[in-house]
Amino acid sequence: MASPPRPVAIPTGTPAPPGEVLVVLGAQWGDEGKGKLIDLLASRYDMVARCAGGSNAGHTIVVNDVKYAFHLLPSGLLNPHATAVIGNGVVVHVPSLMKELTSLEAQGIPHPSSRVVDGLREVERGAAKIGTTKKGVGPAYSSKANRTGLRVGDLRQFRSFPAAFRRSLASKHKRFHAFDYDVKAEVARYYEYAQVLEPNITDTVALMADAITGGERAVVAAGGDGAPAPSPSASVLVEGANAALLDVDFGTYPYVTSSNCTIGGVSTGLGIPPRHIGHVVGIVKAYTTRVGEGPFPTELLNELGERLQRVGHEYGTTTARPRRCGWLDTFMLRYTNSVNGYTAVGLTKLDVLSAFETVKIGTGYTVRGRRCAYYPASLETIGEAEVVYEELPGWEGVDITQTRTWEALPENARKYVERVEQLMGVAVQWIGVGPGRDAVIVRNPVPTA
Repeated sequence: MASPPRPVAIPTGTPAPPGEVLVVLGAQWGDEGKGKLIDLLASRYDMVARCAGGSNAGHTIVVNDVKYAFHLLPSGLLNPHATAVIGNGVVVHVPSLMKELTSLEAQGIPHPSSRVVDGLREVERGAAKIGTTKKGVGPAYSSKANRTGLRVGDLRQFRSFPAAFRRSLASKHKRFHAFDYDVKAEVARYYEYAQVLEPNITDTVALMADAITGGERAVVAAGGDGAPAPSPSASVLVEGANAALLDVDFGTYPYVTSSNCTIGGVSTGLGIPPRHIGHVVGIVKAYTTRVGEGPFPTELLNELGERLQRVGHEYGTTTARPRRCGWLDTFMLRYTNSVNGYTAVGLTKLDVLSAFETVKIGTGYTVRGRRCAYYPASLETIGEAEVVYEELPGWEGVDITQTRTWEALPENARKYVERVEQLMGVAVQWIGVGPGRDAVIVRNPVPTA
């Protein structure tokens, strides 16, 4: 058996150097627990940024038994010293953003038409529905691609906003005739929103460039006048939304979201050049879940799946929908690693597996008796796939929620983590063992040679 890969050194407590960019991405179908690791790492960074998705993405962080739910805002906001950035790749339902700001403020943390259209599209699909969150994300990205959408920057030029708003709405009425809309009242509402948001609206691409490269000034300074190029001024933590298998290009299409939630979305959604991305952390739940329709080869449609759902409290942050549950699928994880290039892994909810006498890991697929060499692109092929499993002894009945060191974990739990590392080819540096903010084991990173 091969030795587990050695962890890449990603410090947890010391401040990140100016210019460092670390990206946290979901490695499965979402709901992996990205928020917990983001919260752990956010104190190191000057900026926390969202690059894709919309209010269909939810992160929950528990601090002193208080739950903080994030949907549009970066969950790194719990770091009071970080600047929060919502990048150009995010679709923003402004009323939801205002509601979220108000809700978090109450906890001490200093397009509506699209929502309608999303619901109509689900009805139109009938039996072939995708199972979206009906938060308007798909229609918003559709409007962007059709060049009929509104940009947050339009709120700064409010004199021309009403005409732009009517043009955008007219394009939806051409397709969907079943909804009424009070344009005058809505424009008045957006005027109030603009008064609140305007001071916080900026060119986020320039903001990122200044943070990690010194911005356009560096180009001017390097032009021969002898002036030194400015140094990077800030470090950046990028929060991925949704997850790899929900990516519109690389996921189980059409049962996906409408954005690029793999590593490429960081560049297109924030304007960060790929060469400046230093670390990519993949977040992996110790088992697999997904919400909505679509293929799920390791799904457990029995008491074991119900137990995972019950013990893991598998209900969506954004929708409260019960999540489908199954065993961990490392064949799928090798695929998402090939797309994202993880430098380290955060493994979450290992404590949930304490409810099982034995645990299984999906290691590959066979279709019509032949082993798949690569994750299938065809839904039909995935639907025919039979999962090849390894069964490992569990640690049933052992409460690991208070465990804080690698050595204190049950031996079988350590063997499970090590086997996941071997099958993925990426080291696990963080292990979530409970819902609390501090319920994380940080393995001592060993610098690679």
